[in-house]
Amino acid sequence: MSRLHWVAIALCPWLSLAASAESSSPPDPATLNWVLPVRSARLSPGAVQPRALRLPGMTPLFLVGQDPASVEWLSRHAQALQDLGANGLAVEVEDAQALRRIQTAAPGLNIWPVSGDDIAERLELEHYPLLITPTGLEQ
Repeated sequence: MSRLHWVAIALCPWLSLAASAESSSPPDPATLNWVLPVRSARLSPGAVQPRALRLPGMTPLFLVGQDPASVEWLSRHAQALQDLGANGLAVEVEDAQALRRIQTAAPGLNIWPVSGDDIAERLELEHYPLLITPTGLEQ
């Protein structure tokens, strides 16, 4: 497994269980209410400059928030994210209703509420929404 995958599992150990589940249904916000709100002090909505990465073997990962730009980005890229088999982290989400709005923008994708601060520090990120692939960052 890649280092980023281990970072995601360290941030939310239940993510590995969810990723291995046979069901492709998104996590139920009501059952995740105990982890909300989620805040990421190192991240904010904004433009992301594309950048090359070398993370071989990493499953694509996207970061979004509850802000309108993130929800619009997610809706616009939902099919491409699904085609990539990407996993999602909602790095700024106030409550179950906000998480449900995020999930509704991309039916069929698993999006988990997790602080993005550790990933932001390790990959020198400042903004979201963004997609992290084995070969780079993009918005």
